[in-house]
Amino acid sequence: MENKIKKILIRIAELDEALRKEYSKISQKYGFSIKRKRIIFLEKIKRRNRKFRIPAWKYALPKNIRHLLSIPFIYAMIIPVILLDFFVTIYHWVAFPLYKIPKVQRSDYIIYDRRFLDYLNIIQKINCLYCSYVNGIFTYSVEIAKRTERYWCPIKSARKPKLPYNWDQDFADYGNPQEWNQKFNQVEGFKKKQKTK
Repeated sequence: MENKIKKILIRIAELDEALRKEYSKISQKYGFSIKRKRIIFLEKIKRRNRKFRIPAWKYALPKNIRHLLSIPFIYAMIIPVILLDFFVTIYHWVAFPLYKIPKVQRSDYIIYDRRFLDYLNIIQKINCLYCSYVNGIFTYSVEIAKRTERYWCPIKSARKPKLPYNWDQDFADYGNPQEWNQKFNQVEGFKKKQKTK
């Protein structure tokens, strides 16, 4: 039983590497290249993508009252996230060298490459910056916690934990404005997710 779990986990790591290679193929499909963490689209693709941009003034007017009511709650989360970032980073800098645990590369978790998408307006890019930071801090913190757990308590759980990364399968491809427009503010993806549980 133990051996089979290890084999499955090794297979997941292999699939993760295969997934990384597939991500690199997206650049060919949507006409961009990555140079020093900078995304550069072909000029004809940039022109095409700009046609999908919603003007910022139009986007600033919320579609419905629910969106307007949620704004203070969404952005108030920045305070606990900054505190989490501060304390986790201090712990990481102090404890990991003492335990001789390899440090976590922060830039592997906080990735803000959506700023290069011409089909997003300035408000959407700011929102993407916010989401990239918040979700990045959470995954960065989880990686630090998992490495700590590996050092102090390397025991598998009796049940397989639920991991959040499976949401990415329902995200639009980077550089695909049509798919992004279809999925933006759409709740059908959540309904599909509930059916598969």
